Amino acid sequence: TTQLTELGIPVVIAINMMDAVRKSGDIINTSELSKKTGCKVIEISALKGENVIQAANEAVKVALSKKATIPQHTFNEEVEEILDNIEEKITDVPAEQKRFFAIKLFERDDKIKSLMKNPPDVENLILEAEEKFDDDSESIITNERYVYISSIIKSCYTKKSKEKLSSSDKIDKIV
Repeated sequence: TTQLTELGIPVVIAINMMDAVRKSGDIINTSELSKKTGCKVIEISALKGENVIQAANEAVKVALSKKATIPQHTFNEEVEEILDNIEEKITDVPAEQKRFFAIKLFERDDKIKSLMKNPPDVENLILEAEEKFDDDSESIITNERYVYISSIIKSCYTKKSKEKLSSSDKIDKIV
């Protein structure tokens, strides 16, 4: 979802199996999740057909509005500074997609680079970051995403019981 919002396209989140979440006593604060992601969040149960049509209609509505979802997440201040520097060097992509392209260039994504008419030379910025963080650029971004995702889970998800494992959890432990 973080990557989709970076693309500068309209995004709607449908959370499936909400009937199972409610049955377990767990809570997902969808209004907080919506705020944290910048996306409309709809609770569904595909198995029971709950809110599936509503989610599809909302996706169509948001797509037709052509209003880009603005990423709400930010990374470590130093990583953000590097991404800002890369964004400033990008001249041939729409403004709403600059963050996506900056991240992909930082990760040394050759496919994205080949889509650009004038890809900026950002290798020195990348090398400095890799030395500073003592990690490769792709891992730096992956790590930053997980930190952000963990913060969302902490603020939007409440598990009823920490000790009791669901049947699915028990099966997952064995498998």
